[in-house]
Amino acid sequence: MAAIFAVVVGAVVLNRTPSYKVLFSNLADRDGGQITAALQQMNIPYQLGDGGAVSVPADKVYDARLRLAAQGLPKASGVGFELMDNQKFGISQFAEQVNYQRSIEGELARTIEAISSVHSARVHIATPKQSVFVREQQAPTASVMLELYPGRMLDAGQVAGILHLVSSSVPNLTLKNVTIVDQDGNLLSKQPGVDENSGLDQRQLGFVRQIEEGYVKRIEDILEPIFGKGNARAQVTANVDFSEVEQTSETYRPNSSPNPSATRSQQISEKLVNGSALPSGVPGALSNQPPSAASAPITLPPGAAPGTANLSGQSVSASGTLQRDITTNYEVDKTIQHTKVPTGVVKRLSAAVVVNYRRMPDKNGEMKPTPLTAQEVQQINNLVKEAMGYNASRGDTLNVANAAFADNAQPVTVQERVVDYVASNGTSLIKYGLLGIALLYLLFGVVRPIMRDLVKPPPAPGEAEGAAGAKGGRLLGVAGEEGEEGETAAGMAGSGSLEDPREAQRRQYSSNLEAVRELVKSDPRMAAQIIKEWISSDE
Repeated sequence: MAAIFAVVVGAVVLNRTPSYKVLFSNLADRDGGQITAALQQMNIPYQLGDGGAVSVPADKVYDARLRLAAQGLPKASGVGFELMDNQKFGISQFAEQVNYQRSIEGELARTIEAISSVHSARVHIATPKQSVFVREQQAPTASVMLELYPGRMLDAGQVAGILHLVSSSVPNLTLKNVTIVDQDGNLLSKQPGVDENSGLDQRQLGFVRQIEEGYVKRIEDILEPIFGKGNARAQVTANVDFSEVEQTSETYRPNSSPNPSATRSQQISEKLVNGSALPSGVPGALSNQPPSAASAPITLPPGAAPGTANLSGQSVSASGTLQRDITTNYEVDKTIQHTKVPTGVVKRLSAAVVVNYRRMPDKNGEMKPTPLTAQEVQQINNLVKEAMGYNASRGDTLNVANAAFADNAQPVTVQERVVDYVASNGTSLIKYGLLGIALLYLLFGVVRPIMRDLVKPPPAPGEAEGAAGAKGGRLLGVAGEEGEEGETAAGMAGSGSLEDPREAQRRQYSSNLEAVRELVKSDPRMAAQIIKEWISSDE
């Protein structure tokens, strides 16, 4: 039987059809037709599956991929810059520009298709003609058509990435001139988070909500250890300024005595009044030479005596008066300050905090809600102010109230608590219940019988033989009684006696047979041992 089974299995393995493996999937109809035609020429069997999948025998997958890649299959959607490789001689400038634009569109489409959620893409670029007039120049525009995989979608970050990708690939193309739609015609290129009807920015609203939740968490975290979980509630409203302000100021400061001014320039002019200020002397080289170095200080004290030297080194005669003009320019103190106010500044906070009554024992020892004292409310007010960063100068407001919560108005019974817990944790309870049932079944149905058989001590050899002999005697007695019953029945049948002894013997036989059956069911090992002893003793 083992040899026959091995021969059958070997024949099935050798004659079975080869297993197929996917060669390419998600192929377009055009690419699929070209690939199947190439596989037929290479004498490679193939199978077509759902979703444009082509399968070949598993041992020929990699060979087929390499041979198809040498033929340029499967071809990507559109054409790229390889379109510029085979330019015809004498092509016009218009045709060359069209081929260049097609190449850019094809390369962009291939790049966008590399995104995991995009099945295919088409890009259209509209480039206006260049004009020598600046006022008549127009910016280029682009549109992108995306076909997404079923069940997938693009988030705002991926759409923004496609926008920047297309905008950066075309000169002078801005983000607002790029339009992206999906296969259902849904516009994806609108500014993320901006509601065109209301002008609200979802990112700004989310930032405000995050600020408010942060203040609420601070307040509840500082009050929870004092009053317990759920006994303090807080709500905060934040007024956030998102306006962008840039300011440049230029300030001139007067020159004061503590800060000495810096001299920028100084001009001194002198002239002789009521005297001969014209050049004199014998014409020649000596009169045309520059004046000698000054032998007197630059600043001549007023009312200098005649005959002293002037700035040019010439002496002042007694017949003339020297007039001097001094012009001094000082630096002006100027301060240029450029200020940019950050966005998202909290202008005002409004907080409302309500604290539950304390549960205090009364005269009878029963727990009843008790309001807080004025001092405790003031302490809560001070704690909340410090937690939220209360600033009165910007108009922050805080209101702390002490009131009984609805849960304390009526005492909650144990049954209601159990019902609430089961309702809120039903899924977890079912899961843990099934896990407990499986564990109990494993414990009592598998582990317990195994442990019982392992722990039960084996019977001694003498006891086993004695028990076997006793049970064998009982079986032999039953068999003997069965023979005697047959003989008695035959004799009584021959003598034609009444049926009462027969009925008694039949009942006895039935009871003995039932006892033997119960013995065999209760201990089949012992019954098998007795039969073995019968066979070995040839009885």
